[in-house]
Amino acid sequence: MTDSNISKFFEKTRNERLDVVKNFAKLSDEEMQFLQDNDGGISFEKADKMVENAIGTFSLPLGVATNFLINDKDYLVPMVIEEPSVIAAASKGAKVARIKGGFTVSADESYSIGQIQVLDVDIPISIQKIHDSKKEILELANSKSNTLSKMGKGAKEITCKEISTPSGKMLIVELVVDVGDAMGANVTNTMCEAVSPLIEKLTGGRTLLRILSNYSTRRMVKARAIFDRNAVGGDEVVDNILLAYQFADNDIYRAVTHNKGVMNGVIAVANATGQDNRAIEASANAYAARSGQYRSLTLWNKDKEGNLVGSLELPLSVGIVGGIANVHPIAKICIKILGVASAQELACVMAATGLAQNYSAIRALATEGIQKGHMRLHARNLAAAAGANPDQIDGIVQTMIQENKISLDRAKELLR
Repeated sequence: MTDSNISKFFEKTRNERLDVVKNFAKLSDEEMQFLQDNDGGISFEKADKMVENAIGTFSLPLGVATNFLINDKDYLVPMVIEEPSVIAAASKGAKVARIKGGFTVSADESYSIGQIQVLDVDIPISIQKIHDSKKEILELANSKSNTLSKMGKGAKEITCKEISTPSGKMLIVELVVDVGDAMGANVTNTMCEAVSPLIEKLTGGRTLLRILSNYSTRRMVKARAIFDRNAVGGDEVVDNILLAYQFADNDIYRAVTHNKGVMNGVIAVANATGQDNRAIEASANAYAARSGQYRSLTLWNKDKEGNLVGSLELPLSVGIVGGIANVHPIAKICIKILGVASAQELACVMAATGLAQNYSAIRALATEGIQKGHMRLHARNLAAAAGANPDQIDGIVQTMIQENKISLDRAKELLR
């Protein structure tokens, strides 16, 4: 099975869903067992080695978004998130995008940026000396990673910039590193620390911070999709979505919530595949404010046929080797479910998921409102919170939906 366009996936039992995923991703029996276990795939012993002062583990739901066609390839997209309606919304957005060929996405090479803060120097002279010694600096940096050097990757560029601060002017030396299929934080930091003594020797100054930047503007991803005007709901709905987008693009209070919806999709995939979601969020929000005003991460317009056209551009620093992706068994399985062969391909999937999620959210807001669909899905959480056992939940949920009274108090009343 290679088609992610699966009818009524949400109506299947858990075992039926797992069978679909197993066949799609060719999972082994051992991998299936990890997915069926209730501990989230990680023991306390393993958690105790990952963080300090461990006392247990914390699990979140792992779901699969269907219907994704990205660069003419089908994907089942694993998503880890606690919020109802997100996975359903992403799947629905992907289903509409399929009508016009799915998502077209491109990703830059995996270039990480490391920064070295240099103090107490003559900045123009120091910049020239660093420029003249570029080859020596890069060779020293690359001596710290045999793996990247053998692959033709590693430190590629040295740039300098001057910044003004309340304490005076500072020289910032930036090391650009091709980290391949890794997120690249550790190797970038190692290289920055390795070349700092040489930079001090060249400039006569003092280096202070030596750290990568999570503002990954050398790792940009661009996603685009056409959403069929009839499937969207017609010309009026398309026009209302454009008005809703213009609201988000020109008002920071709306833009923050709008972009949070984008990141619902991006971060859910990041969680599933073991990425640094804090770095991804910080970078995306910085990029949203690059013009000096915080704006929408997505761009919406319509083509000459009246179809809705959406695009998303954001920096994404992700990896499929190293870090949690190599440690957490469920993260490894999720990467296998995706079938991605590179960090760039993973970034493409994440951007497409963010765009699909944003489409569904903005369409719901521009039509029936966000709460109708969201609260229907949230009803199951309320029934469980009221104390219902699994056999009682469906009946309570159905009654609350029929009555249009979806609340914890009503769930408790029905349970009594």
